[in-house]
Formats: sequence, C-alpha cells, structure tokens
Amino acid sequence: MKRAVICVSILFYSLFAADLSRWARPDHIPTPKNNPLTKEKMELGRLLFFDPRLSRDDTVSCASCHIPYYYWTDRVPKAVGIEGRKGTRNTPTIINSAYLKTLFWDARADSLEQQALGPIEAKAEMDLSAGRLVKKLKNIKGYVTLFEKAFPERGITKETIAEAIASFERTVVSGESPFDRWVRGDEGAISEEAKEGFEIFTGKGHCKSCHNGFNFTNESLNNIALGDDDPGAYILNNNPIWKGSFKTPTLRNVAETSPYFHDGSVHTLEEAVYICGNGGRYKDLKGRSPFFRDRSLSIEEVRRVVRFLETLTEERPKIFEPEKFPK
Repeated sequence: MKRAVICVSILFYSLFAADLSRWARPDHIPTPKNNPLTKEKMELGRLLFFDPRLSRDDTVSCASCHIPYYYWTDRVPKAVGIEGRKGTRNTPTIINSAYLKTLFWDARADSLEQQALGPIEAKAEMDLSAGRLVKKLKNIKGYVTLFEKAFPERGITKETIAEAIASFERTVVSGESPFDRWVRGDEGAISEEAKEGFEIFTGKGHCKSCHNGFNFTNESLNNIALGDDDPGAYILNNNPIWKGSFKTPTLRNVAETSPYFHDGSVHTLEEAVYICGNGGRYKDLKGRSPFFRDRSLSIEEVRRVVRFLETLTEERPKIFEPEKFPK
C-alpha cells in the first residue's frame, strides 16, 4: 500500500512538472536567417533606438515611449510623440518581442524589421519619413562608419536601419523572475497565495487560453468588451469578425506596466484581472469574442491572481541610454 502511494505521488509530481514545463524560459533568442544577430548590428541598433535625431524635430526617440526603467513602457494611457502629439493607443512593452510572430496592437507587422520604422514615420509619434531619415543619417559621419561596419557594402538604407533597430530589440528579453525560479523547482520562490492564484489563472479563470507559454501570450486577437470605438484589427481587412479586436499582450512584468489594455483605460492590475475574468467591461457588447466569458471570479480570487502575476516581475532592466551619439 505504501509503495502504491509513493508511485502515485511520483506520477502526480511528474505530470505537474511536465505541465509547468510549458512556462519555462527558452534558452535562445530566435532570429531570422536574413538578419542574423551580430555585435555591430546590436550596438548600432541601441544607438538608433535612443537617438532623438530619428524624429523630425530631434526631440523624440524610440526610448521616449519605451523607457527601460519602466520595463520598456511609458506609464501613460496613450503614447506621446513630437510636439506633444497624442497617439491613439497605449505603448506596449518591447520585452520579449523577439519571440512574437506579429507586432503592434492590431498585429499589422509580421516582423520586428517591418515594425521598426512604423513609429518613426507615424505622424503622431516621430513624424520622419524613411527617405528623410536615410538622408539625415548619411550626413552624420559617425553613423556612416558604423553602418559600414554592421552592413558591409550596404551602408545606410531604410532596410538596414530597420534591421539594426530590430537586432537591438531582440536583445531586450525578460530576466529571471520569482515565477521562473518556482518553475525550476524552488518551492519557496513564490508565496502560497501566488500558487493559488496560478491555479485560478490556469483553471477557473481560463486565463491561459490567451496568456500561455513562457511569454504569457498566444498572440490571438480578441474583443474583450472595453466599449471604446477603436476598430482594432478590423481596419486592416474590413472583416467584421475582427472589429474591436486587439492582440493579447505578454504578462511579463505586468505589475509594473500600467495602465493596461490598448486604450490605457485601466490603471490597476486588480481591475484589469476583474475585467478579463468576468467577461469584459460591457458583457452584452456586440462583437465580444465568443470564448471571452464571465468566469465569476470573486474579489478574493482576483486578488490571488494578482499575487501570482506579481511573481512575473524581474529586476529592473540594466540597459541605459548611451553616453554619447555619433557625430
């Protein structure tokens, strides 16, 4: 009898460990064959990412919205560009973007290379066309030299600019969190409340239906019934099924990246979890994703899920603005 109990216990532990393995951190950064990572590209991309000269009036850089200290977000509801222009959506973190198949809230970009120039050319953000950017950088001798080193015989083009920025962004990966240590077997890494929250997250709350795997997103597009008038992915293909639908964001460092959702309308993690766990802000809203249902999470259950989500926070990133830029 004792031997049978031991066998059952071992089997249960093995199944539980196997289930946790889906949340384990990967051991490599995926890169496209046509843009392999090199030290020269990554350093050039870092300079470009932080350089405000990539905007029309030399005041805004990529890092103006993606601030390392704020886990690569900006802590405001909507992005703010040159001349104080306000965007229409919240700034998503770039952490772990190397693992994403699509970019932007509406999933309109299929690669980091395709995404990189979007904010630079956007009127509400950096407002500088790719053509003007190329001319601008070609007039900076330091950049001409760095591009020749990173892209021999190609030099400064809109493609190499995008490839350099994308190469840097791929290096922005999440560090180890308490949750990661728990997945590896350190039972004391997170609290009992957090463990209970993870059980609700993967069970009753059905949160893992969208927030799955190491990066806590399956990248699906969903209308979560927030009730705003942003068309979301619908604007790309005019398919009614995508109206008001937005991409599922990563939950890495989510406790430190408020405000939440594409419209930045929610300022606390408790409220965000309550909305997602209970069928949206407006449960009768037409067009709500069919599997986005009211799971009847209580305030206490929401609190426990939040305790779990807090374990996804790593130490603050240690990448800082370059001390100087090419001249």
